[in-house]
Amino acid sequence: MASVSLPSGSNQAARLSLPVEGMTCASCVGRVERALKAVPGVQTATVNLATERADVSFSDVADPQAAVSAIESAGYAVREETTELAIEEMTCASCVGRVEKALTQLPGVLSASVNLATERARVRHLAGVISTADLEAAVVQAGYKARRLSAETPNVNDQDTERRENEARGLRRSLLIAGILTLPVFILEMGSHLIPPMHHWVQGVLGEQTSWYIQFVLATLVLFGPGLRFFRKGIPALLRGAPDMNSLVSVGTAAAYGYSVVATFIPEVLPKGTANVYFEAAAVIVTLILLGRTLEARAKGRTSQAIKRLVGLQAKTARVERNGETVEIPLDQVTTGDVVFVRPGEKIPVDGEVVEGASYVDESMITGEPLPVSKGVGAAVVGGTINKTGAFSFRVTKVGANTVLAQIIRLVEEAQGSKLPIQALVDKVTMWFVPAVMAAAALTFLVWLIFGPDPALTFALVNAVAVLIIACPCAMGLATPTSIMVGTGRAAELGVLFRKGEALQALRDVSVIALDKTGTLTKGRPELTDLVPAKGFEYSEVLALVAAVETRSEHPIAEAIVLAAKQQGITLATIEGFDAMPGFGVTAKVDGRVVSVGADRFMTQLGLDVASFKSTAQRMGEQGKSPLYAAIDGRLAAVIAVADPIKETTPEAIKALHVLGLKVAMITGDNAATAVAIAKQLGIDEVAAEVLPDGKVAALKKFRVNGARVAFVGDGINDAPALAEADVGLAIGTGTDVAIEAADVVLMSGDLRGVPNAIALSQATIRNIKQNLFWAFAYNAVLIPVAAGALYPLNGTLLSPIFAAAAMALSSVFVLGNALRLKRFQAPMTIETLSETAESGAEIIPVIASK
Repeated sequence: MASVSLPSGSNQAARLSLPVEGMTCASCVGRVERALKAVPGVQTATVNLATERADVSFSDVADPQAAVSAIESAGYAVREETTELAIEEMTCASCVGRVEKALTQLPGVLSASVNLATERARVRHLAGVISTADLEAAVVQAGYKARRLSAETPNVNDQDTERRENEARGLRRSLLIAGILTLPVFILEMGSHLIPPMHHWVQGVLGEQTSWYIQFVLATLVLFGPGLRFFRKGIPALLRGAPDMNSLVSVGTAAAYGYSVVATFIPEVLPKGTANVYFEAAAVIVTLILLGRTLEARAKGRTSQAIKRLVGLQAKTARVERNGETVEIPLDQVTTGDVVFVRPGEKIPVDGEVVEGASYVDESMITGEPLPVSKGVGAAVVGGTINKTGAFSFRVTKVGANTVLAQIIRLVEEAQGSKLPIQALVDKVTMWFVPAVMAAAALTFLVWLIFGPDPALTFALVNAVAVLIIACPCAMGLATPTSIMVGTGRAAELGVLFRKGEALQALRDVSVIALDKTGTLTKGRPELTDLVPAKGFEYSEVLALVAAVETRSEHPIAEAIVLAAKQQGITLATIEGFDAMPGFGVTAKVDGRVVSVGADRFMTQLGLDVASFKSTAQRMGEQGKSPLYAAIDGRLAAVIAVADPIKETTPEAIKALHVLGLKVAMITGDNAATAVAIAKQLGIDEVAAEVLPDGKVAALKKFRVNGARVAFVGDGINDAPALAEADVGLAIGTGTDVAIEAADVVLMSGDLRGVPNAIALSQATIRNIKQNLFWAFAYNAVLIPVAAGALYPLNGTLLSPIFAAAAMALSSVFVLGNALRLKRFQAPMTIETLSETAESGAEIIPVIASK
């Protein structure tokens, strides 16, 4: 990958290499070159059609954005890439802002999103303009560590787990040491103030100066032992002009400690009456903040349990055939085309197709169906599912990141790493928060020093330290991402996959739920109920010809017709010249006869009058059946009725949506009579019937009355545009990959009851985020003035730095604890999507079925 070469001297031009897409001939090359040469500062521009790259040299610093704009204005495109980085050593929201700023300032970076809870950065940049090494270097320059995440494996990997466990162990060890060393300091100083016998013992037996010496030694060990982590991070950040939470702790504890050292060893330099020590404040602050960090690390580990359980579904090894022998190998060594052997009770390691044997497989973690599914030769199997009875072998079709389970893990991680619109304000505030706190502490010191009572210096120091310590951007930074992590993880357990975290916020605001009919409201497995032939045609003759044509169609109605023919023992002929017209019908030649099957509008297009079947079609429509017509050799041959059974759970789900105060609409390609019959049966509020695939988008727009936000639920290929157009698109998990890819939310069990569950969870998550943000902001808004001494003129109240440290530590723990409450979220509608298997003993989470 080429990168920007910045000038090292005044005569050396910066060079830029951009991948250009869409060029087809030499004239394209000329247009791109002319567009680039017109950019201010460009010296030369050379475009190569074979390599599809544009090499540009600038007289000064390279300007990738200007070059890209020029190429796009010429009618071509520059490819973009997204790189994910693991960011280490971030501690608060201000760290997030600085990493994002460092990344977005790089030439060629279009956007950067950093998540404190997941410790991930997602960077969107121009391909070929900037390398991963450049991104990592920018993060290091900002004072943090970065490494690229592999696209081949899920982000929750052994390296991350080991690092976090080591970090947690280090925090626990530091907390233990700090606690042991701090306790004597606290007893000596605070005990002598609060307990009279202790005071007499310190003054009369030990001696005040000796007490101070002991406190000095122990506090020094605390600050420059367990507490050294704050100085190592905080001081460099302060020197870079980008202070963070560690800087606040460093300055606050250093001020208390330094003042105490002066009071202990050279008290004569201080004003009379101000020689007091605050060793206990410095030591206790460090200990309490370490306690908060330890609890925070523990809580963070619990927020990602959903991902860990998904990863736990993966088998560790596979038994494969190599060189005529069966060997057991690690999963990462399995390749596409390998033959894998599975015994009863074992997990199926990867996706594949059965080539020998038969068995029943527990796919409840995929479909939510409790009964095992029969698998024979040719059947597809999915990695992570459990083989129940027989033994079989299968040929591997997908491995690594391409397996269904890996894709689900990836999608959940992406949702957990997303930023909601509600966080935009938080990011803006926290970037300036730490510098503002330091300014407030300096102002507090000056005000107390100038206007405070004697000893003014002591009051000024204590209150300034309290202001520094009590400010906690950690809570603000964790408020949103932790709720998203827990909320999306809980959603996965309930059979709802949020592909995009933004859908969590958007789903809460919808007022109209538009539902596709086939496969969403219905089972998606229609049955042939009627076939009425026209004069001159026989029932079996028409069914044989129509079924032969429909063998080439993937539409559920076609499957019903083919199944009916096979059940009657009809042998289907080979067809040729198959032609499908979406929204109308299909045409093919069967044994030399031209057969067309489709809706009444298709017959009209073919010049055929369906009036002779008007009463029959009307009766069928009133019964909720879908009338179709067949034409053979240019003559109307029959009217066919197909009924798609309503799912048993559909009425219950629609009632639940009405209880939530939502309007329910149905969009379908069925004729109006059929659609109205089904809507009346289910209690649906609005109907858009006879809608072609491209008309679903227009139908959605009509539902946006008075600014109403619309969610669309569908499962087919023709639903993809509507799923993308809707404010929130929800795909049925048993639908097509195209529909799932276009959706924001996936109902993994294929159960429509997941829609009210998803909405309820969205509402609960956003409510949880608002609670966290209120606490984080209100905590600082109230306690920073208190720490500064705002209540002192009223009632003499001052906040000790020790209590400030305790409050600061507890604020982050409160936010994390509140977010973890979402793990206990109870869905309004129960769907059996979790099962436990005696074979694995693990909790199983449903994932999307592969098509």
